[in-house]
Amino acid sequence: MGQKAKKFIEAGALVPDDVVIGIVKERLAKSDCDKGYILDGFPRTVPQAEALDKMGVTLDRVISLEVSDEAIVERMSGRRVCSACGKTYHSVYKPSPNGEVCECGEPLSIRPDDAPEVVKSRLEVYHTQTEPLKDFYAKLGKLRLVEGNQSIEGACEDILTAIGAK
Repeated sequence: MGQKAKKFIEAGALVPDDVVIGIVKERLAKSDCDKGYILDGFPRTVPQAEALDKMGVTLDRVISLEVSDEAIVERMSGRRVCSACGKTYHSVYKPSPNGEVCECGEPLSIRPDDAPEVVKSRLEVYHTQTEPLKDFYAKLGKLRLVEGNQSIEGACEDILTAIGAK
């Protein structure tokens, strides 16, 4: 299932529901999930949420990090990665001390799915396919909105409060 997903990701496309549901189903069957888990980025469509229900999975809370499209494009298109060591930088928020070269000496690159035009396309898909989940989970009383344009510490604090850990 992971290899199927990789092809879509490398093309800058969202992975289809049947592939993602298969991956999640395989993962949740592992014993380390018996006492709980956090799903990050799943479900991303109402059919995926319905598939979770059919699998007998009950979510306690759903967190939506609220960030403007403009901020997302800026954040994603500024990310730089090193193909040699895997280190990640950001052109504005965490630049490499060597400019567009990693500390290991290899050139940094932009992942294909971080290109501004790809990010904008994915945001359009988000608004049509994923945003309806907010209504889906709000009706169930599970949705918690967290402001994503704040410090990491502030967002973490708000998330912990939203999941009932504080």
